[in-house]
Amino acid sequence: MGNLDEILAFNREFVKNKEYEKYQTTKFPDKRLVVLSCMDTRLVELLPKAMNMRNGDIKHVKSAGAVVSHPFGSIMRSIMVAIYELNAEEVMVIGHYDCGMSAIDSKSVLNKMVDKGISPQTISTLEHAGVNLNKWLKGFSCVDESVKESVATIRNHPLLPPNIPVHGLLIDPETGKLDLVVNGYEEIKASK
Repeated sequence: MGNLDEILAFNREFVKNKEYEKYQTTKFPDKRLVVLSCMDTRLVELLPKAMNMRNGDIKHVKSAGAVVSHPFGSIMRSIMVAIYELNAEEVMVIGHYDCGMSAIDSKSVLNKMVDKGISPQTISTLEHAGVNLNKWLKGFSCVDESVKESVATIRNHPLLPPNIPVHGLLIDPETGKLDLVVNGYEEIKASK
């Protein structure tokens, strides 16, 4: 049985037994918080537990490395929707130690694409069309600097209300310990 079949079989029982009832909430985050974190599998349950967050407390946006790679991309759009439509009043960018994005080698990823059936001609066509795949696939060398960069991208966005604090943190994927990198409250005070 593949993943899809297994998931659908489980889901039929989940709905039949009304197990969803304990997760019911509204679309508005109770803590008025939007969190951008890495998509690392170790954080799926650990991060909310380490922050004392339950279903319905936050809007949770994920990207590889908790990176905002474009100020008008889907990550920023999600953050803006959380603020303007869903009443979020704070933003947290949470990276983590031992992040896979710190070891990403774009040339290796491109080779794996070819190994999995993407033609070298497709890659060449994209590069000749102005898509810098090496930059697009590039990781980072320092996770706290990467968190600071994502915080700065959000904080300096022309559509972000000036009173929205943007915090930066790092989580240990082994213990759940949070380390503060950027205190958004202090940045707002300093800018006044």
